[in-house]
Amino acid sequence: MKSRIAGAVPTASANRLLPAQPSTQLQLQPTEAGNALARLFMKRINGSTEQYRKAQNAAQQRLDAFGSRPSGTTLHLAGALQLAQPALLPPDEEGYARLRHLDAGLRVIEKAFPQVSTDIEICRLTCMMLEGAWRSRALTPPREEEQATVCTCPLCRRLPTPPARTLGDYGWRQSAGRPLTTKTWPYRRELDSVLTGGWSWTRQMNDLERDLGHRHRFEDDILVFHEYKRVVDTIDTTRLTQHAEGRLAENFSTNSARALVSGLFSAHKRSVDEYWLQQHHAGSVVLPQTNPLGQSTYSILQMMDCLFWHVAPDTELWQEENLASLLLCRAIDDMADVRADALTGEISNFWLADMPTHTKAFYAACAIAIVKYGCMPEAHTSMWNTWLMTTTIVWMGLTGRHALWFDGITQGLPPAEGCPLCDLQPNACTGMLTHGTSLTIAPRPTAPALSTRTAELSARCRAQYPQMWPLFDAELHAFEALHGPWYGNIDSTWEILRRTYIAAVEASRAAPSPARAREVQQDSGVVGSEKFHTLHDPRTGREDTALLAYMFAGAHPHFLWNATGYRPTGVEGDWLDG
Repeated sequence: MKSRIAGAVPTASANRLLPAQPSTQLQLQPTEAGNALARLFMKRINGSTEQYRKAQNAAQQRLDAFGSRPSGTTLHLAGALQLAQPALLPPDEEGYARLRHLDAGLRVIEKAFPQVSTDIEICRLTCMMLEGAWRSRALTPPREEEQATVCTCPLCRRLPTPPARTLGDYGWRQSAGRPLTTKTWPYRRELDSVLTGGWSWTRQMNDLERDLGHRHRFEDDILVFHEYKRVVDTIDTTRLTQHAEGRLAENFSTNSARALVSGLFSAHKRSVDEYWLQQHHAGSVVLPQTNPLGQSTYSILQMMDCLFWHVAPDTELWQEENLASLLLCRAIDDMADVRADALTGEISNFWLADMPTHTKAFYAACAIAIVKYGCMPEAHTSMWNTWLMTTTIVWMGLTGRHALWFDGITQGLPPAEGCPLCDLQPNACTGMLTHGTSLTIAPRPTAPALSTRTAELSARCRAQYPQMWPLFDAELHAFEALHGPWYGNIDSTWEILRRTYIAAVEASRAAPSPARAREVQQDSGVVGSEKFHTLHDPRTGREDTALLAYMFAGAHPHFLWNATGYRPTGVEGDWLDG
């Protein structure tokens, strides 16, 4: 076994043994590659399971018990893979050289691990499409702005006006952030970080009952760290490669081979991003403030970026519920990072993409709806990877890496009454890639009375922040309608909410103050370092995570939604990270 696996990580000597003829996929043009990728996904995706549909129905019946189900507004978005791909230019000479280098490494992996041939095909096609998208962005003349009719749907009417930001405002976005005070991995100092902590936590949340063996296995994900410059610069990559090879030789898993593919993709993506940024800085091209990604190209481009990031069991990997959560998990990164990506030029951002504003607003609303759904106990009964959205939004809010508190704070609070975002019904958003998904806006249910522990949170707010209390108490009632009685850790949850949600609401009620906004944003990372370990508690961690996710993304005011605004700025800067 060891001799067979030793060649799994591509090396210069291994590449010399490969035939010169590139893979068939590299002979496709980017537009053809995008279409082939869409067909591959449509072939592989499995429809919603009966067990999942039963869980959704049970959740709705429980909500209906609070009163007659009200009629509301329904908005529908077509499935991304049903839409035509835009025409993309072929790669330039350097692009084809990068693709050949990628192909050589992928063929080494494919020879050793034929189990991941589909993953490898996705990687090849995605990278071809990525190369074409970048060259099209750089060389296609900007099209004239269409005089489109302003959308008057409830979502588009609610879009915020974004604050101006500069590159210096986004130092928190880099991977070299504050490490967690309570360490997750006791035996690997350089991996004892926010990044690994988030993966470990999500796996633990998923694995408490079913224990698929993923809970304490960072090896499956290790090579995706190559996307982050901090890790590449600080970890001995030769020793890391030897460790991965040895680990594969001792205990092969399909997910370990997938990690190799994901690592090559991450390295390729970073290289093509940096290549076109360098061309921009040198004056060879001028990158516009938009990119040619439509709804379909954006969605399938992001799939490789996250399909194996949080590995589901093979039986669930291609379930459309799982893929929808992965796509929306990636979208919330883009929502928060939009102005930073405008400055650094990174292409895979949906707010910069060439999509109708309504489509972008719909994706953002889906992120809120799926977080609300993830707060419901029925959401976690039928699939392994169901905590991904809730843990992601909490992790981002507690590491200082998310714009929830910083870009999300805008002056003034709109009324909660009749708010379409407050009234978004919980939704698993199944079908975003295939048959489409529908969101319903209708008056939300509220619990008639708070349970004992939630009532204590309300009482503390009333005593310490009386002006904030009516809003806070109302959101707790709305949360318990979704979740049921809450049995979390009162002390740690209150400390987190006091310094994040309540502090941000206070800041938004006062006069505009970038300094105050930055204080809240930075302190969210501090309290995260202090309290993150409490979310690992198997008795209360899931309860705390559900409430924090709701308050960070679903409660009024919607700081996650406020991060969707975009103000064009110059493409500049000298780093690309995270």
